[in-house]
Amino acid sequence: MELEDINTVAVLGAGNMGHGIAEVAAMAGYDVAMRDIKEEFVQNGYEQIEWSLDKLAEKDQLTEEEADAALERVTPLVDMEEAVADADVVIEAVPEKMDIKKDVYEEVEEFAPEEAIFATNTSSLSITELSEVTERPERFCGMHFFNPPVRMQLVEVISGEHTADETLDAIEDLAADFGKTPVRVHKDSPGFIVNRVLVPLMNEAAWMVHEDEATVAEVDSTAKFDMGLPMGLFELTDQVGLDVGLHVQEYMHETLGEAYAPCPMTEEKVEAGELGKKAGKGVYDYEDGEGVQIPTDEGQEWIADRLLAVMADEVAQLIANDVADSDAIDEAMMLGAGFPDGPAKLADERGLPELLEALEETYEETEAARHEPSDAFREFADEDGFYDHDEDEGGVEFDTIRVEYPGDMVGHVVIDRPHRMNTISSELLGELSTAIDLLEDDDEVRAILITGEGEKAFSAGADVQSMAAGGADSLGAVELSKKGQGTFGKLESCDMPVVAGIDGYCLGGGMELATCADIRIASERSELGQPELDLGLIPGWGGTQRLKHIVGEGRAKEIILTADRYDAETMESYGFVNEVVGNDELEERAFELATQLAGGPPIAQKFTKRAMLAGRDDTEAGLEYEASSFGHLMATDDLMTGITAFMSGDDPEFEGK
Repeated sequence: MELEDINTVAVLGAGNMGHGIAEVAAMAGYDVAMRDIKEEFVQNGYEQIEWSLDKLAEKDQLTEEEADAALERVTPLVDMEEAVADADVVIEAVPEKMDIKKDVYEEVEEFAPEEAIFATNTSSLSITELSEVTERPERFCGMHFFNPPVRMQLVEVISGEHTADETLDAIEDLAADFGKTPVRVHKDSPGFIVNRVLVPLMNEAAWMVHEDEATVAEVDSTAKFDMGLPMGLFELTDQVGLDVGLHVQEYMHETLGEAYAPCPMTEEKVEAGELGKKAGKGVYDYEDGEGVQIPTDEGQEWIADRLLAVMADEVAQLIANDVADSDAIDEAMMLGAGFPDGPAKLADERGLPELLEALEETYEETEAARHEPSDAFREFADEDGFYDHDEDEGGVEFDTIRVEYPGDMVGHVVIDRPHRMNTISSELLGELSTAIDLLEDDDEVRAILITGEGEKAFSAGADVQSMAAGGADSLGAVELSKKGQGTFGKLESCDMPVVAGIDGYCLGGGMELATCADIRIASERSELGQPELDLGLIPGWGGTQRLKHIVGEGRAKEIILTADRYDAETMESYGFVNEVVGNDELEERAFELATQLAGGPPIAQKFTKRAMLAGRDDTEAGLEYEASSFGHLMATDDLMTGITAFMSGDDPEFEGK
């Protein structure tokens, strides 16, 4: 089955995951039959979709017409035959119990078309075992969405033992058409990627507290503020639900062995009804206590090493067992768990031999199965990492940005951290500085275009979590400010024209970056602003100095002191944005403008930028530079090229001579 053959999707289950998946499919233009076992269940799911679509329309992420059309494509049903009889794809999202899912597939098989694909939204259960209940195991796969499906980008597409490649290709294409990022899981392995890494990590955190090695505060402080994870591990445990986590742990224990035995602390809390935030109490107390309170300064290096070692061992086993490669694992963890960087990269940066040694020492002390390093971990430690860190001959590798060469003398820098709203880390600043040097040294590049990956953000600002994880002392913050000022200043003063293509959020450090471009084009949906004062900070990468030269001091003070967000049209009226275009036109128009500038006279462009910078605070100095440049340009070949083209009516082809 090809993507173009898929028109109707049946979603079985109208709970949080089911109605979320149904909404995503409907927004993508598919007819959706959403089915549950009781009328009240399916109607509640339908109402949740209606509420969510209204919210998206209120936030201008959809038009009212698009929201109404999406809702009309959803049909709430109770009768199974009616739900699946015309389905091209059936996505099952019923409770995470093997017996329940098997019963559902036995019934679905009776009524679904022979050519329909079955996809189970499971976080850990065996795809192979479920597929064997049906008469179409080759057309059966996993399609694991993350909660909430409307917002979360990742979809794990999982192969069972019998799944045909054509089935996986079709479901990957479908996930992409839903606007999601599919990551292929090549082998049916408990927990797949995200839960296989995350669940043992959360379990280890519980064991450390249970065995009085560390406190909850120390573990969560380490995870959130030293390692830069989006949440403390116990904070995450409470958010997910201890009962949900325990169920996955029990399944992994049953299928993978003693190393995955659940911590008694978790079992005791579930038995006592302390299930997490939803129950008012879990590891933290949300009713009688203060809820989540994580200190910023109680992190311990040994805790970070233990947690990194546990993750590294799981990554090693996934790669060795051909479940997924390091790139896929890192992408899945960043998109599905909000990690600032993937576990393979984090482990490599810390050093696999050092992490192996830490785990070996722990195993000698505890003799616990969960601490015994796997053979795969030892092999990767011998190879000194999951990635080949040697640079390609004559090339440079980047992790947080991409440098592309789309042609027409344009160098395209893409901020490539969509899982973090393209926020700017210290690492990104370093890579951007290197990329600017690379492009300036390239004789084939005459203009730079900067955009952000995805449609949500050009850049939503500084990556505060990564900065906190790096140690947010005053001296370090000063150095970080200077590093950002220097990198952005290099972009501003580079000899080539720079175009910023702004799509989505352009906030804080992201707006400071855009300020350093020569011309800014924004999509209609873009939001811009300097929100630092709301955090008790000030713009630290040049915003207090550069913005006033573009919009005037009065407007610059308004933007910075109010910390408000502004739509693209307002920023166009302020003079910050040069042009506002339709959302679907941004990329093409930005490249068109960069191409136009790349065709201009490079020597004259260089002198123009330098003269304007020289005259910012000293008009006389600027005028002097202008006069000197004017004289220099009189002796260039480009001048004659321009005059000749003007006289003949042709377009000039400047060579920069």
